[in-house]
Amino acid sequence: MIAFLGMGLLGANFVKALLKKGAQVQVWNRTAAKASALEAAGAKAFSEVADAVKGANFVHLTLKDDQTVDEVLAAAAPGLKPGAIIIDHTTTSADGAVQRTQAWKERGFTYLHAPVFMGPQNALESTGYMLISGNQEVIKAVEPALAQMTGKVINFGDTTGKAAGMKLLGNSFLVGLTASLSDTLSLAKALDIPASDISALFEVWNPGAGIPARLQRFIGGNFSQPSWELSMARKDTRLFIEAAEKGGTHLAILPAIAEEMDKWIAKGHGNDDWMVIGKDSL
Repeated sequence: MIAFLGMGLLGANFVKALLKKGAQVQVWNRTAAKASALEAAGAKAFSEVADAVKGANFVHLTLKDDQTVDEVLAAAAPGLKPGAIIIDHTTTSADGAVQRTQAWKERGFTYLHAPVFMGPQNALESTGYMLISGNQEVIKAVEPALAQMTGKVINFGDTTGKAAGMKLLGNSFLVGLTASLSDTLSLAKALDIPASDISALFEVWNPGAGIPARLQRFIGGNFSQPSWELSMARKDTRLFIEAAEKGGTHLAILPAIAEEMDKWIAKGHGNDDWMVIGKDSL
């Protein structure tokens, strides 16, 4: 028996996928109608979270944040089956994952944080990525079940909370990428270039392909042999900002990057590779 707590888009599709595989799933959501809607697919909905977890060997969570996870688990505790395994897919702080792992161990339960790089469609199709770390004996026991829910389970070793940290790193990159795309579209608007032309460019030129090499350059820490000098990158950034100002569009992150470039140029790094602006992050 599986219990699933939190029937947002991700949780609901996880449940639908499990039901298609023949699992018995009990569901709960603070907005009861979202849980009840899954009864048509074969789930059993409960209005009380403690009832939803009764008899479940695995209790999965897809909730909002650390506070919500703690509140829901506290309410569910009276109904937990002895030896139940709690698997939390919520994006939370690393500290929260560590604290919950220890706290629930002291109460006689196994808590495993398993955040995901998966959208609702991935959950429905059992594709995407699920991250885990911590006690390897626990992971060995639950990994076969988790593997059925995702395209790939990535095990980051025996450090509790590392999976939470890796999820935050991945999401931070996505946030920055989205902000960068927003600035690109704003600049295109200022230059009277249609968004369809940007799509056409990226279909031919894939800047993402260079990410592994850029990362290794950061890690290596050698910026003395530039492929793009910082002073030249700053000149281009000035052109971006001036074009956006002339076109009356807003840039979210490029002005902040320009300020960082100016700091490093003032330190004497104008002739270094422009990636030197990330030197202090190492």
